[in-house]
Amino acid sequence: MIWSTTAGEDGDTFVVLVHGALDRSAGLLKLSRRLDGWALVARYDRRGYGRSTPHAGPFGMPEQVVDLVEVIERHRPAGATRTIAVGHSYGGNVALAAAQQHAGLLDAVVTYESPLSWLDWWGGSAGSDAVAWRHDPQEAAERFMRRLIGDDRWERLPEATRTARRAEGPAMVGELADLRERPAWDGDRIGVPVLALHGERGKPHHQRGAETIAELIPGAVVERIDDAAHFGPNTHPDVVADRVRAFAASVSPRRDPSRS
Repeated sequence: MIWSTTAGEDGDTFVVLVHGALDRSAGLLKLSRRLDGWALVARYDRRGYGRSTPHAGPFGMPEQVVDLVEVIERHRPAGATRTIAVGHSYGGNVALAAAQQHAGLLDAVVTYESPLSWLDWWGGSAGSDAVAWRHDPQEAAERFMRRLIGDDRWERLPEATRTARRAEGPAMVGELADLRERPAWDGDRIGVPVLALHGERGKPHHQRGAETIAELIPGAVVERIDDAAHFGPNTHPDVVADRVRAFAASVSPRRDPSRS
């Protein structure tokens, strides 16, 4: 069972937030709070993370899309005419894949520093190192976290938190290995507006990734969040929320509320 929750009030706009690898919906809570006065906002823990554990998998993109569709169908208000998916890191690929595979499900997608691990030039990232340790998923999860937040911060985490993160290793290794082996989406088959965000202090491959998304998807645009790094939706939620709202205002609703 995929855990999910909503905040805000029913209206014509519905937003679903999709978190990244080795994260959980709580990582997007600040962004949710900046958006829930404007729209009904859904958050969920992807399979194998947070309150959606334990989960036997599989953890590939097809299954991730199934879960996102389920969350949207579970929570989307009957009168909503605009549905927007906002995905951080790996979550952006889930949103783009869903937009490709389910025409009419989404009206727009916003990504933030989503990895393009299947491309030849993408390498040397924390995800690449994690996949190299797929034989030991718990160790892979710890190495991933140490690389993202630093050894000192990792050591300061409560033991229970470190244990929980290590236990999420199978989900992380499964989804990141799948992302390296095959493209998550085909830009020519995505027919909704897309905004690709990246942080000014994001790593070069993350910035290039956002620019590449805008190149691969017809009509997509790329924007920078000043002074932000990879966790911009958490550290700069006001700015990211403003970008989401401004982008949504430029998107014409196209979903018939009577359609499922």
